[in-house]
Amino acid sequence: MTVTPPAEDRRATTEIRLRAALTARAAQITHHDLRREEPPRGRGRTVRALRGPGLAALAAAAAVAAVCLLYLLPGSPLAPAPAPPARPPGVTDPAPPPSPVPAPSSPATPRVARPSG
Repeated sequence: MTVTPPAEDRRATTEIRLRAALTARAAQITHHDLRREEPPRGRGRTVRALRGPGLAALAAAAAVAAVCLLYLLPGSPLAPAPAPPARPPGVTDPAPPPSPVPAPSSPATPRVARPSG
């Protein structure tokens, strides 16, 4: 059976361990660790950081310009065909009426078939 110490003893033990850990960590840090880094010099980092995305954007713009030029040149196979000129406004003649069914020239006479015998 495990006996747990009273709450006050647990707090004291935790505090002692925490102080020991902080003291050990403080002993590892020197004045070199606390010194500031030197500031960057010139524009070197900025230019290098923008070179890659700038070249990518330039290549994309060149590709778009090349496609546009190929599309818009008059002898290009991709050039759109010119649209036919517009007709003048006005009313168009209606379609001619359908031709009537021709009437038979003579009245039909009934024929009687005789049985062959």
